[in-house]
Amino acid sequence: DFTDARLCVLPITKENEHCLRTKYEARNEKELPVLSRYFDKELLLKGKDEEDVFPVAKYLDLILYSREQIIKENEAMGKETAKNEDGEEETAPWGIVSIKAQDIPTELPMTPITAMRNALGKDHGGSGVPVDREKYLEAFKYWKDHATVT
Repeated sequence: DFTDARLCVLPITKENEHCLRTKYEARNEKELPVLSRYFDKELLLKGKDEEDVFPVAKYLDLILYSREQIIKENEAMGKETAKNEDGEEETAPWGIVSIKAQDIPTELPMTPITAMRNALGKDHGGSGVPVDREKYLEAFKYWKDHATVT
C-alpha cells in the first residue's frame, strides 16, 4: 500500500468489544435489510488519536465487477446504466465497487451476511451467487473474531 489508508476491519478484543454494535440495514431502498455487526468508530476513538486505534494498512484490495455484472445488478434494482461525461453509455469493461484497506496480503473473506444477501438474488440486492458452504464457513472463522468499523 502506497497510501496512508487506515484499517477499517479490526480484531475483536476484550479492550474494544464494548464498542461493537449491531443494526439492520439495506444499502438502498430495494434491498432487504440484513443484520450487521460493526465497531462504532466514535466509541473506539473516545479520548484516543486515530493513529493509535487504526493502523496504516499494508495492502489495498480492489473489488472489481465486470460491466456485464454491473448492468445485470443495475437492471434488477431498477437503476439506469452509467453514463460518461459525454452522456454516452459507459463502456469500461470493469468497474471498481470497493476498495478495502487491510493488513493481510490475500482477499478478506466476504462477510457471512454478504454471502447470504448475494444468495437472495438480484431482485433483493444480491448477485444471485448461491452460498458455497466451504467459503461460508471460512468466512465465519475469520469474521467471528473481527468486525468492520463504521
